[in-house]
Amino acid sequence: MTTDDNRPASERVRVRRRPQRASYDRDLVRAILDEALMCRVAFVDDGQPYVLPTLHARLGDTLYFHGSQRNRMLERMLGRPICVEATVVDSLVMGRSVLENSMNYRSVVVLGTGQEIVDAAEKLEAMLVLVDRLLPGRRPELRPLTDAELRSSRVVAVPLEECSAKVRTGPPADREADRDLPVWAGELPLRIVPGVPVPAPHVPAGVEPREGVVSWGSGRSGV
Repeated sequence: MTTDDNRPASERVRVRRRPQRASYDRDLVRAILDEALMCRVAFVDDGQPYVLPTLHARLGDTLYFHGSQRNRMLERMLGRPICVEATVVDSLVMGRSVLENSMNYRSVVVLGTGQEIVDAAEKLEAMLVLVDRLLPGRRPELRPLTDAELRSSRVVAVPLEECSAKVRTGPPADREADRDLPVWAGELPLRIVPGVPVPAPHVPAGVEPREGVVSWGSGRSGV
């Protein structure tokens, strides 16, 4: 996709392998980031590259990450080049040969640098967005953050300026010569399905999870 409305923001995020699967549409990037439950952040610490999984929240065209003030990853994200990647796996793709087994997916890569959020109101909003994204409707019953908890937390923002999406859909790309083999081929759809809620220790007798917990995921795309 290379129309004027769908061009990479920079050569750094241009998809080179299978460019026909690429998209630079900002709405698609937002949708994938919103559906992905978690992402991975790549950063460098003392010359050593690391990739760590973490939770994220999006507000407008900004990604937010939060953790302890002592969180090494968040500290190393500040003012340094980083890469954020998120993937939603939609199905396993089963071909007729060893080579043609793959998966259908939607992925996003974001390049940029992290900026610490110091404004208390913006910091609080970012942390609440994360709760609302993962557990819609649950926040009203939770104890609010204290000022001390807010001060002990670090929030880092990464703008969605340099980003790209890559999407694979459809059946396996088997060779024509393999199509008559007596081997089943096709797609096996996958989805995240919640199990039965397990209460934490010390939950008072008679306190049951609300409907939003029991039915988690029913409103998410692909579920």
